[in-house]
Amino acid sequence: MMNRIKILAILLIAFTSQGNAQTAPFQIAIEPMNISGLGGLQAYAWGQHNGKWLIIGGRLDGLHRRQPFAAFDVAGHNNQLIVVDPVAQQKWTAPLSSLPIGLQEQLSSTNMEFFQEGNYLYLVGGYGYSNTSADHITYPNLSAVKVPDVINAVINGTSFATNFRQITDTMFAVTGGYLNKINNTFYLTGGQKFIGRYNPMGPTHGPGFVQIYTNASRKFTIFDNGVTLSVTHLPAIVDAANLHRRDYNVVPQIMPTGQEGLTAFSGVFQVGVDLPYLNCVNIDSTGHTVNNAFSQYYNHYHCAHIPIYSASNNEMHTVLFGGIAQYYDSLGILVQDNNVPFVKTIARVTRDASGTMAEYKLPIAMPTLLGAGSEFIPINTLPHYSNEVFKLDNFTADTTLVGYIYGGISSTAANIFFTNTGTQSSASSQIFKVFVIKNSTVGIHELNTHSIGTLQMQVYPNPNNGNFMVKFNLRDKGEVKLTISDASGKLIENTVLKNLQAGENTYSKRIKNLINGGIYYITIETTYEKATQKIIVEP
Repeated sequence: MMNRIKILAILLIAFTSQGNAQTAPFQIAIEPMNISGLGGLQAYAWGQHNGKWLIIGGRLDGLHRRQPFAAFDVAGHNNQLIVVDPVAQQKWTAPLSSLPIGLQEQLSSTNMEFFQEGNYLYLVGGYGYSNTSADHITYPNLSAVKVPDVINAVINGTSFATNFRQITDTMFAVTGGYLNKINNTFYLTGGQKFIGRYNPMGPTHGPGFVQIYTNASRKFTIFDNGVTLSVTHLPAIVDAANLHRRDYNVVPQIMPTGQEGLTAFSGVFQVGVDLPYLNCVNIDSTGHTVNNAFSQYYNHYHCAHIPIYSASNNEMHTVLFGGIAQYYDSLGILVQDNNVPFVKTIARVTRDASGTMAEYKLPIAMPTLLGAGSEFIPINTLPHYSNEVFKLDNFTADTTLVGYIYGGISSTAANIFFTNTGTQSSASSQIFKVFVIKNSTVGIHELNTHSIGTLQMQVYPNPNNGNFMVKFNLRDKGEVKLTISDASGKLIENTVLKNLQAGENTYSKRIKNLINGGIYYITIETTYEKATQKIIVEP
């Protein structure tokens, strides 16, 4: 669900030092493949057994429409269980209709949180139309699915009803978050409860809706002996400023200490402005920390991703594939588009032994505007930690098939939200084999120097009428020089902002007598860093 404001800017940030390329720790290659008869799907849940996938829920259409009557309609529900064998390139399906209504409804929803432990796939929440409630709801359910038995039943056309169990708990009424596990504890991180029809005009317009972010990572344990399914809730991690996130990526990690953890990358929307977060939140068994020393500019929405760790270097790599983002690279220039368009970018975020994070753009990209709502399904016989992070050092071949990307939204243009009639995008049926290539000297990973800067400058709205706000972050208390010039370099404004506090700062400015359609540049400068952003003045 995406609220958008009409903004386009080009961000040109200069730093005192730093190169912009790195010898890559590995390369990524993707190879398209197709399975006959397999339809398109996005924002689904999956489990696997013996190399076969069990796919549940999700949407059969593309980007949701803006009109409440058309957004998330029943026709887009996936009402089937889908089994896929990517090696034999076969697929099987079975309708949900033999299950109780409560299970049918949740299992046909979109953006469920899910996690597989052994033979059981646990499904939480999800959003969709409920005939029982006569409304669009976020389901307050936890369901358990015995994956091997359901896969066999779908393939053989036999009953699978006894392999599904469901309990009701309002704490699980969450969609667009992530379900992960650290050691023996489950973490339901971010997301929201959304009741009613989506409406970009807000909750008090038209049919109206209820939207409540969790602002938390909800912790619990599951007791499941195959018959009884129960939950023990633990004290949650609550942070209304930094866990106010949804429709994003929460990725298993190996932390610099060697312990298991999670990183919540980007997500929407910042408190007070409809823009993605640029920082990240690290979560481990002791709590959470917010990393404001790193900014993620690519891959802001939920997309396929791969966690890869090198123990010998104590480096944690997260590779993210396409999707939707506020920024993209164009011939070496980082373009800020606050419409938050579909992108092709494949990027890597790496955390080193000291905990320092940086973002790199890979030399390959998705072949089209594809990736939002897609999933990476790993080959789980490869060396990996208990939290599914791959062990890079244990890959013995130069080229290793690590898994597959399936589905997601395929868009015909970067920005379709305001013109979307349902035909501008679709749910993709495309599958990609994904390879990790070691010891390759071909292909440079370009360091996004903005990601390791600290100013995190944003201007909004943009275009504007000369009335705008500049938002930036300071690592130290002090002063900032702000200048505004026109396209020819003529200085229009020169201001020193004094006695600013460390952390987030905002500065409101109104400049009169600017030329409509004119291009201007705003620069903020500290003793250690400088950032310049282009703005456009419109009537």
